[in-house]
Amino acid sequence: MRTPIIAAALALVAGAASAACEADKPGAELSHAEAAEVYACLAEEMAAGYRSGPKRWIPEAYVEDYRDWQAASTAPAAPGFHGGRFLMTWVNPVGYDDYVEFRAEGAEMPAGTVIAKESFSVREDGTATVGPLFIMEKAAEGASPESGDWHYMMVAASGAPQAVDVMTACHECHALFGDSDYLGYPVEEVRVAR
Repeated sequence: MRTPIIAAALALVAGAASAACEADKPGAELSHAEAAEVYACLAEEMAAGYRSGPKRWIPEAYVEDYRDWQAASTAPAAPGFHGGRFLMTWVNPVGYDDYVEFRAEGAEMPAGTVIAKESFSVREDGTATVGPLFIMEKAAEGASPESGDWHYMMVAASGAPQAVDVMTACHECHALFGDSDYLGYPVEEVRVAR
C-alpha cells in the first residue's frame, strides 16, 4: 500500500522524466514537500539504476521487489545518517506492522524482515544525485550476534553491489539504536500514521 504522497510522486515521474532533478536551494533548506518533489523526479531513475546488473551476494528479489512493499515514510526523511542523504524507507510484509510502531524501546523485529532505504542528495547548488540503496535483513536468532542478527547490504546507484565493512560502516551507527532492535526510524514528521 503506497501513501498518497508516494503515489502522487510516482505518478508525476512520467512527466518529469526528462526534467532536470534540481531544487532551487540546498538540500538542508528543503521542506518535506520539496524533498518529495525531488524524489518524484528521481524515483524511476533510482529504481532502474538499483535494478541494473547482477547483484552477486545480495538477493535480487530485495532489489526487484522493494517498491511493492509498504512505505514507512510519507516523504523522504531529512538528511542525517547515511551520509547526509534523504531517505525513503520501504519495509517488507514480514516486518511492516512491527516497524511502523516506531518503538524507541523494546522493539523486536521478526526474522525475515527486510528494510530498504532509497537515498539521494541535494547539493548546495540544488543539484540532486541518486545515492545507494541501503538494505537491512533480520536473520534468525543467533545467526549474527555481533550485529544483533542484522545483515546489512548496499547497492550503488548504478546497481553494483557494494562491499563495505558492515560493522564499521553500518552496525556501529545502528548500535546507537540498540533499544529499538538497531532501527533508526524516519523523522517523526514523515512517519506513516498507524
